Amino acid sequence: MTTRPNQTCALCVLIIATLAPTTVLHAADTAPTPENLPTPVSFRNHVLPVLSKMGCNSGACHGALAGKGGFKLSLRGYAPEQDYHRIVREARGRRVELADPARSLILIKPTGAVPHKGGVRFDTDSYHYRVLADWIANGAPPPNDDDATLERVEVLPASATAAVGKTMRLQVRAHYSDGKVEYVTRWAKFESADQTVAQVDEDGRVTVIGSGVGAVTAWFSSQIAIARVTSPYPNKVEPNVFKGQPRRNFVDEHVLSQLQRLNLPPSPMCDDATFVRRAYIDTIGAMPTADDVRAFLADDAKDKRDKLIDKLLNDPRFVDYWTYKWSDILLINGTKLRPDAVKAYYKWVRKHVEANTPWDAFVRQIVTAQGDSFTQGATNFYALHQDPESMTENVSQAFLGLSIGCAKCHNHPLEKWTNDQYYAMANLFARVRAKGWGGDGRNGDGRRTLYVVKTGELVQPLTGEPQPPTPLDGQPIAFDDTTDRRQHLASWLTSPDNPYFARAITNRIWANYFGVGLVESVDDMRLTNPASNEALLAAASQHLVDHQFDVKALMRAILRSATYQRSSRPLPGNKAEKRFYSRYYPRRMMAEVLHDAVADVTAVPTEFNTIVFPGADKRATDFYPKGTRALQLYDAAVGSYFLRTFGRNPRQITCECERTDQPSMVQVLHISNGDTINDKLAANGNRIDKLLERKLTDEQLVVEAYLTCVGRLPGPRESKPLVAMLRGASANEKRVVVEDLFWALMSSREFLFNH
Repeated sequence: MTTRPNQTCALCVLIIATLAPTTVLHAADTAPTPENLPTPVSFRNHVLPVLSKMGCNSGACHGALAGKGGFKLSLRGYAPEQDYHRIVREARGRRVELADPARSLILIKPTGAVPHKGGVRFDTDSYHYRVLADWIANGAPPPNDDDATLERVEVLPASATAAVGKTMRLQVRAHYSDGKVEYVTRWAKFESADQTVAQVDEDGRVTVIGSGVGAVTAWFSSQIAIARVTSPYPNKVEPNVFKGQPRRNFVDEHVLSQLQRLNLPPSPMCDDATFVRRAYIDTIGAMPTADDVRAFLADDAKDKRDKLIDKLLNDPRFVDYWTYKWSDILLINGTKLRPDAVKAYYKWVRKHVEANTPWDAFVRQIVTAQGDSFTQGATNFYALHQDPESMTENVSQAFLGLSIGCAKCHNHPLEKWTNDQYYAMANLFARVRAKGWGGDGRNGDGRRTLYVVKTGELVQPLTGEPQPPTPLDGQPIAFDDTTDRRQHLASWLTSPDNPYFARAITNRIWANYFGVGLVESVDDMRLTNPASNEALLAAASQHLVDHQFDVKALMRAILRSATYQRSSRPLPGNKAEKRFYSRYYPRRMMAEVLHDAVADVTAVPTEFNTIVFPGADKRATDFYPKGTRALQLYDAAVGSYFLRTFGRNPRQITCECERTDQPSMVQVLHISNGDTINDKLAANGNRIDKLLERKLTDEQLVVEAYLTCVGRLPGPRESKPLVAMLRGASANEKRVVVEDLFWALMSSREFLFNH
C-alpha cells in the first residue's frame, strides 16, 4: 500500500529517529561524523546539497533540460519548490514512502536496490543516505520561507603554502541567517582552477603537483569560496636579490613580493633599444622609426623613459590604437550595422578616446544612450543588442567581464548568479525601444531612433512574473518608477564600489601591456577564475579609481614600473613561469599592428578596397583612402586576407576569444611567400629605393635596415658578413640584396614579436 504524503506513521518516525539521532552542529574544530546529522534536516539546505553532490541534479542526469527516465530536477537545485513537488508530490508520491522510508524510490534507486540507469550513487550506510532517510522519517517537510538562508560559505584553510608532493584536506563551512554554522565539506563540489599546480578530489583532498599559485574552489548551494595554494619554485634566491630591485610604484611592490614568496628571481632591466620598441608597440600599436630609435639611444637624460612614456600617451596614434581596441569590445562591425551607423559609432568612440574621457563616464554614456543612430553614435550598441536579455549579457561581458548567459535558463551551475538575478538585471532594459531600421540592414539607410518608454516589464519564463528591476548584487528600483531604469544601472555599474567594474577594465589594460592578464582569459572575471596576484589586481584597480577612471594614469603606472621594463630573456630560475611577471613575455604582434608594421617598414601603404555591408554594394575606398592604416579601419568587415590569417577579431560576439594569436602554417607560408611582404618589398618607390637614392655606404644601409625593421643597431657578427655581401654585389644586384636583407629581418621572430 502506498502512503500518501503527510500520513506519517508516528511509530515509524520514532523508530527511524532513534536509529538516526540528530544534533545541532555549530562552528567546531572538526567536521561532522556519520553519526552527527544536522537538526532539523532541511530540504533546501541538506537534501538538495546531497543530490547535487551525488550528481543527481547535474546536466548529465535528472538536471538535464528534459530530465532522465521521466524524472526531472532543477539543475544543481536552483528551484527548491519545484524539486520538492517532483520528489514528494509528483507520480502520486511514489518516490517517497513516509511510512517506510527505506522503501522510498529516492533511496532504493541510487543505492542500487532496484535497477537505476545512473548506477549506484551512495551506499545504505553512507552519510548521504542517512540525511535523506532522516528527512523522510520526519515527514519530508517542504522548503518554506522560514528556512534559514545560506549567507556565505568559507573554506579552511583559506590560504596555504606547501611544497610539491604535499597534501592537505580542505573543510567547508556554511553560515546561515539564523547564526548556525555547519560543516558541509561532504556536500561541497571542489574544482582546481590550475591543474598544473594543485589537484583536488571530491572529498576536498588537495595534492600539490607543481610550483606556482593555484586556487581550489568549493561550491555549495550556489555559493563559492576559494582556497589559494602557493607552492614555491625549487630555486635558491638570496634575499639581497629582491632588496636590490628597483621599485617605481605599487606594481613593483606587489610583483616582487610574490616573486620572493615563489623563489622566482626577476630578470634584469631591458636595454634602451628594447624598451623604445616595446613601449611604442604596446602603447600606440606602431613601431618606432629609425630616427626615433636613434634619438632615444643618443639621449643621456636619466628620465628619458618617463618622457617617452608621456610622449606616447599623447601621440595621435594612441587614439587610433585604443579606439580600435575598444571597438573590438563594442563589436563595431559592418556586417551588423549599415555604413553610416558604423561610421557614427566609430567616430563617437574615437572622440572620447581622443578626449581621454574617464572610463566610467564613457561606459555610462553607452549604457544610457538615446537618440538618432547617425548623430548619437553610442545608440548603436542597442542596434547590435536588441532585446533585454542580449543587452544584459553584453553589458555584463563587455564592462564587467562576467558571462551570465547560463543564468538565463537556470541558476548558474558554477557561479553565484541566479535565474532571478538574471531576469532582474534584464528587466532594467525592458523599456528600451527603437523605431526605424529593425536590424537586418536590407532596407533603408539604417537610421534608428532609440528611446525609453515609461511602462513595460520583462516576464521571467519560469515564474510568469517580472523580477524587480535590479542590477547584479545591486539594489532594486520600484516597478512604478518611470525614470530611465538604465540610469540606475549605470550608477551601480560605474560606481567605485562595484567589485567588478574597475577590475574588468584594469585587467584588459594590464593584458595589453604584459600579454598575460592578471586574470586569464582577460574577460573572464568570474569568482572561480581568480587572479594570479590578487593583491596586485586590487591595487591596480584602486589606482584607477583613485585617478577617477583615467585609463592613461593606469597605463603610465604600468609603463613606468620596473616590472614592465624587465628583459624578456629568461633566467634559469624563472624560465618556467608564465603568470607572475618575473620577466616580460614575448608575443606576436596583433594582426593589425603587424600589418601596419609591414606597411611602415616598406613605406608602401595598403589600399583596403573591399568591404562587406549587408544589402549594400559599397567599396571600402569610399570610406578608406589609400594610406589608411589597419588600426584606422572603422570595423571588422573590411576584406583583408592578411588580417584574417593573423587572427583579427571578427567582432561577432563580445568575447576576447574572438581574437587569436595562435601560430599556424598558413601564417608561416604567407610571411615567407605571400604577397603582403613580397609585393611591398618589390614595389617601386618603396623604402629600399629611397635608401638607395640616398647613396648610403654599405655599412649605413645595414644599420638603417636594422633600425627600421627591428629597432636596434646590428652587432658586429651580423653587420660584417652583410656588408661584405653588399660590397660584392653589382649596382644592378644591390637592390635585390637589400630587398633580401629586409625580407630576412621582416620574417624573423625579432620583427614579428614584441619582446
